[in-house]
Amino acid sequence: MVREVMESVVNQTIYWGAVRLQNHNFVMAVTDVGLGYLQFQKGDARDGVDVEAWQEFTQWARKIGQPKGWIQQEDRLKAYMQQLDEYLSGERTNFELPLDLRGTEFQQSVWRALHEIVHGETVSYTQVAQTLERSSAVRAVGTAIGANPVLIVVPCHRVVGKDGALTGYRGGLGNKEKLLQLERQGK
Repeated sequence: MVREVMESVVNQTIYWGAVRLQNHNFVMAVTDVGLGYLQFQKGDARDGVDVEAWQEFTQWARKIGQPKGWIQQEDRLKAYMQQLDEYLSGERTNFELPLDLRGTEFQQSVWRALHEIVHGETVSYTQVAQTLERSSAVRAVGTAIGANPVLIVVPCHRVVGKDGALTGYRGGLGNKEKLLQLERQGK
């Protein structure tokens, strides 16, 4: 289930946490609407959030409006954590989560297209652009994919270069490769 929200909601609380699942460290954040942010942490941050991940998270949080506050509360994340854990252990291929995706109309259309990529398969940036009937907008599609705030759940890791090479992934190319391997094994 995808819930799109393009306008900022003022006085909304963001619940966030540093989460460790299947030997991966994440920063995850939800609003009352749904999951709005999921990012790998680059460093080993078992006791918190690494600096780079914190900067990216706060940049995202500032974009969505003027929240009442940012509350570190992992209890609010449990349902999201469970599905992510199931995915990372190979038990789940699709997510059934409410999402709070904030972006332009074009970004939203690209993120919807990513949801159509079948688990275990990959497509090129060019193919995503063609799906949107915007074949000359490959670079803009790539930029929108790079702006995806909810990694894994909005499966931007399934997009590869025209030649099949692994390219650009905010979560790191090593993680992209691991996610694609996981999906190929479960297919």
